[in-house]
Amino acid sequence: MFRLTQTVRNLFLRLQGLFGVLFQSVSNFLGNLFGFFANLFGFTKSGYFLESDQTQGIKQTSAKEPIETNQDNTPKISATTPRRSNAKIDDYFLNMARDVKKN
Repeated sequence: MFRLTQTVRNLFLRLQGLFGVLFQSVSNFLGNLFGFFANLFGFTKSGYFLESDQTQGIKQTSAKEPIETNQDNTPKISATTPRRSNAKIDDYFLNMARDVKKN
């Protein structure tokens, strides 16, 4: 029975691979076809769906003022503190290890 199950599984895996390759090539073909027509009719232009700037009433400025940034050269010191050791828990585990070692 094990041999039959293995054969059926392998059959389905091979069919899945075959259909994956066939449908991928069909999908790529259709994508390339629709992509060609999209480029032909100009659907891929970035401003296709936007109205012109004059219609929207947008004014463009030719020269923008540079934004000044102040650089702080002082080193930043982190306020992290070292972890506190929890001696109570450490003693508990050390005592447990000693008990296991004795037995």
